[in-house]
Amino acid sequence: MNRVRVKFILPALTEATGPYWRPIKYSLFPPLGLATLAAYLSPDDEAVIEDEHVAPIDVADRPEVVVIQVYITSARRAYALADHYRARGAFVALGGLHVTALPDEAAAHADAIFLGPGEQTFPRFLADLRAGCAARRYASTSGRTLARLPPIRRDLIRRRAYLVPNSIVVTRGCPQHCDFCYKDAFFEGGRSFYTQRVDDALAEIARLPGRHLYFLDDHLLGDPRFAATLFEGMRGMGRLFQGAATVDSILRGTLIERAAEAGLRSLFVGFETLTPANLASSNKRQNLGRDYAAVTRRLHDLGIMINGSFVFGMDDDEDDVFRRTVDWAIEQGITTATFHIQTPYPGTRLFARMEAQGRIVTRDWDRYDTRHVVYQPARLTPRALKDGYDWAYREFYRWPSIARGSLAHGTIKHQAKHFFYAAGWKKLEPLWDAVITLKQLPAMTPVLEAVLSKVSGKSDRRQLRADDGEAYGCRTTGGDDDPALGVAVDAARGGKVFQAHDVAARRRDVGGENADIAVDRAFHSGGFNRHVEPHRFHSGSAAGDADRHPPRCRLRFHGLGTRWRAEDKCG
Repeated sequence: MNRVRVKFILPALTEATGPYWRPIKYSLFPPLGLATLAAYLSPDDEAVIEDEHVAPIDVADRPEVVVIQVYITSARRAYALADHYRARGAFVALGGLHVTALPDEAAAHADAIFLGPGEQTFPRFLADLRAGCAARRYASTSGRTLARLPPIRRDLIRRRAYLVPNSIVVTRGCPQHCDFCYKDAFFEGGRSFYTQRVDDALAEIARLPGRHLYFLDDHLLGDPRFAATLFEGMRGMGRLFQGAATVDSILRGTLIERAAEAGLRSLFVGFETLTPANLASSNKRQNLGRDYAAVTRRLHDLGIMINGSFVFGMDDDEDDVFRRTVDWAIEQGITTATFHIQTPYPGTRLFARMEAQGRIVTRDWDRYDTRHVVYQPARLTPRALKDGYDWAYREFYRWPSIARGSLAHGTIKHQAKHFFYAAGWKKLEPLWDAVITLKQLPAMTPVLEAVLSKVSGKSDRRQLRADDGEAYGCRTTGGDDDPALGVAVDAARGGKVFQAHDVAARRRDVGGENADIAVDRAFHSGGFNRHVEPHRFHSGSAAGDADRHPPRCRLRFHGLGTRWRAEDKCG
């Protein structure tokens, strides 16, 4: 078999035929995984990619090879398609998260199955296929790398069928190991998190037209060195991009500021639960002890919108979890929220634990969509959990809730951005349906880019709080444990502009250089001068001037509610 006709299929999820079907949600991103595998075909091979979410599958054709990507709620449809094409004489290969979790189930419907990521196994399969000796099972283990990947076959993607055709993945996996995530099973047996070379990632970005990008990586900031170099390379490219990151990575260091400077405008953040006991029991330790409010403040100050992820039905959840979570999300100005009913996916530690406890109540994979209760909750009835989940979505996206959430931001521009983005996502379904029907999604890209354009949060009217300093882990330039002043100095070095309105610098009986240093350092945090007059200034130069002076005078900030008083201590 020299020249091969290959058909790649992404079957529709069960939601595509159910009451929760939202055409716009499933018209966002093209199937990059399949386009990545198609890049390993030879130039003489014929290939087509069909995504059932945006167009019907042509089942009357006769490809020689059919490759199907299987998710848990598309498994039933994927197996039906696989059986159909095998009956027509095609060689059928199945891969994806669900196949890796339940290989024996999938093998009954395939000539070959792929376990784990396919960058190393798919080229080997193609060589075996051409030689007439394809194996029944290909498992990815050692040697995982993204080095020297061929360019993704974006020519096989129908760009006009997607709102975000410029999606991209520059890493694989996640450095975290939460019990409920079935990515751990997918990457078992080899490296669970690895990245592209930065130059290759930048080259892929450069190939994409327009300004907007969406990084589909599970954790874009998972490798700080890689991410920092990537963002540095993206500066000046004029891109606007969205992605996902963890709570701890947002609070650590200045990586999130570098991302914002490179064009980050929206971030998916897995808060998951407001209950520490739930975090501990699900092994989501990266969230334990973190100040969620500090996360939202930091992102808002950088003009980054937040899509917050929340899970209901964990073992310490009770009846009040729905109201507490929704109220918190609205008060914190979360722009969009994704709510889930906890779902124990096969292959995860959560599934194994619940199965051992006899709490799994169904193996109908169509119901494993995070919208149905498929296990026995610990402190809630299944009906209360389902009703609470439905209520949370309705409550969060009510018009008054959207308006209240937008008012959490400090500027009218940011409030408007929040309001229109949230309303556009959930309240304009008929408009999206019409745009998709008329095949006009590309016309919406400029609108999306306009909404994502840079808007400053409260950073031009910054209010320092003690927990800011603690969350950022800042210290004074002299190394003293002074969180508030540390935030001020870090901000000054970042060259940010502040409106002084909450910090008073009080001079004592000192004069000359020491007094000037004290006032300069107060200015770093947006302070007043000795007459308590507000100043607007570019603090980067002030930080440089102050840092050149010997640290004979330093400021101590004392909490006065949500306000601060700075007292100089010179010696």
